[in-house]
Amino acid sequence: MKGLQIFSVIDIVALIAGLAIYLFIVGRQLKAVADKLEEAADLVWEIKKDADIIEPGLNRINTTGDVVAGALPLLYTFAEGIVRGATYAQDPEPEPEDRKPNFPAMGTRRSRLFEGVGAKID
Repeated sequence: MKGLQIFSVIDIVALIAGLAIYLFIVGRQLKAVADKLEEAADLVWEIKKDADIIEPGLNRINTTGDVVAGALPLLYTFAEGIVRGATYAQDPEPEPEDRKPNFPAMGTRRSRLFEGVGAKID
């Protein structure tokens, strides 16, 4: 019976040690998360401070945007009138029959990729 009691005590000590190690690891990870959250909170407060500076000008920006949006239909109508009044050449120049493809001024372009794999292209 004494052996069973010793194994029970060893099991309880091992369980407590395992829980202590587990709690230590989890506590360390939670501290790292808390530090990162604190840094993020500082960044959020900086963004809010910058946004507070911009906020008074937003009404003026929105008003200007409304004026521009209201003028767009009028501008579109003017643009259509300009396009309708434009004159275009009715007969485009015919293309020459002996038209050759365009070549680069430096001649045929060589690729070094073929040399890298050992192929010779002439």
